[in-house]
Amino acid sequence: MKNRSKFGILELIFGVLLIILSFFTLSRPVQALTNFAFIYAIFAIITGIVDIVFYTKLEKRTGFGSTSALIGGILSIIVGIIMFIYPEVGTITFAILFPIWFIAHCITRLANLSFVKYVAGNGYYYFSLIINILGIIAGLLLVFNPYASIVSLGYIIGLYLLLFGIFSLGIGLSKLGENI
Repeated sequence: MKNRSKFGILELIFGVLLIILSFFTLSRPVQALTNFAFIYAIFAIITGIVDIVFYTKLEKRTGFGSTSALIGGILSIIVGIIMFIYPEVGTITFAILFPIWFIAHCITRLANLSFVKYVAGNGYYYFSLIINILGIIAGLLLVFNPYASIVSLGYIIGLYLLLFGIFSLGIGLSKLGENI
């Protein structure tokens, strides 16, 4: 294995943790909204930190950073803090804020696609493109139908966590994980 940067190792660990969390979520999707609110809060905060670190490292290396990565990171941290403080309102918080965060996070990832393609190659580029376009569509559907959001959110979260975990593993193992 080539030398991994701190960012690459963080992405690898983050990917493994997301995949584990996705299996817990998919095995108990209804209970996931209330029982795992605390865990989701931690992962939202970690996701926000990773996005902000990505923004900072990208700006340091290239002279510019994606503002959407910074905004997405801040939104992720805010959602995480809300979920951490009020885990008993997890279902309501998820039904309202999760679709907005979902859309913002997908837009952030889409805004960084050219950099991902340049560093990690076409495979990760197209994988990320497809996942994030589907994520935006799913987020919009959930915004306009809150009942569907509450009913299906556990499954959607589980699948998204699984795909995002796989994507994070890919980034951690790619040239991007070596260079930043």
